[in-house]
Amino acid sequence: MSANSRSLQKAMQKEMQDFTAMSEDEIQQRIVAAKAALGDRLIILGHHYQREETFIHADVSGDSLKLSRSAANSKAEYIVFCGVHFMAEVADIVSRPEQISILPDLAAGCSMADMANLANVERAWRELSEVREPDEQITPVTYINSAADLKAFCGAHGGIVCTSTNARHVLDWSFSQREKVLFFPDQHLGRNTAFAMGIPLEEMVVWDYDLPMGGLTPEQIKNAKMILWKGYCSVHQLFTPEYIDQFKEQHPETKVIAHPECSFEVCQKSDYVGSTEYIINTIRDSEPGTRWLVGTELNLVNRLHEQFKHENKSVHFMSGTVCMCSTMFRIGPSSLLWILENLLEGNVVNQITVAPDEKEHALQALNRMLEVSP
Repeated sequence: MSANSRSLQKAMQKEMQDFTAMSEDEIQQRIVAAKAALGDRLIILGHHYQREETFIHADVSGDSLKLSRSAANSKAEYIVFCGVHFMAEVADIVSRPEQISILPDLAAGCSMADMANLANVERAWRELSEVREPDEQITPVTYINSAADLKAFCGAHGGIVCTSTNARHVLDWSFSQREKVLFFPDQHLGRNTAFAMGIPLEEMVVWDYDLPMGGLTPEQIKNAKMILWKGYCSVHQLFTPEYIDQFKEQHPETKVIAHPECSFEVCQKSDYVGSTEYIINTIRDSEPGTRWLVGTELNLVNRLHEQFKHENKSVHFMSGTVCMCSTMFRIGPSSLLWILENLLEGNVVNQITVAPDEKEHALQALNRMLEVSP
């Protein structure tokens, strides 16, 4: 790093410290003022899992793909993504060339996405070639919660991206192309979706990226339809079937709803399993007076509780232990304000860009997903 770059970085750090020293009320007022001044040059995207004091400033809320597509269809020059790194990458991939994707805090990542990196996936692909010809017999599928280079890997190898909403349609397409699927980085979404499609657990194996050949024998690989990456969401792993049983002992009328990133055992005990949008819509459309035990991120659960308590709906977090997603929770109002006031001064900070070759192949995988999704 050059001396000028270091000086600029220090100046920016000092400026950020000035923002964190402000009162919450002042920060909120200045965000509103900055948004008004930037007008339609700006769109703020808020993922459902964001903390409330940041989420309230979102122009559009939703899951990551919906948000990116909304931004691409907007007139905005600046896309400020209150989410995590891979979401801002998707926004850059699907947006127009003149649009700029920004992440208010570069430390906002995803531990599950980090469990699959390009080097390990490429090594797995090479090792699988010792048993099967992967480019002829295995479709690589990456969950949208992954880095851009993994989406590009899938694009280059005839693969595809999925979301928790369209995973079943994506797997249907994938098996129509080749006999097996390598699914990463979240093993639970892959397992829960495949099982619901009628694929038995015996035809699913877990690829441990820390072990040669994923810790599997050639025979296990030959017999498997689903090769599941050993990845998971730390928050969704917090939920247990035992807690569901304990809660329902006290409240037998409870309806249980879980995100498919939860374990197989939790999903099997749930009355409903689906994406974040599915969870929101199901609780919204339920009868007044219903009680819900929800297996997903705490900020969303709390928001649903507040949103529907006037209908006498009780919405509960599926754990007695509070565990925030430290990266999803990362973007606070001070970071958002720092970004917006820099934009007012003509400074773009924390821009997220995907290299042109990666963008091309990643877009191939994303477009395949959109073509097969309802």
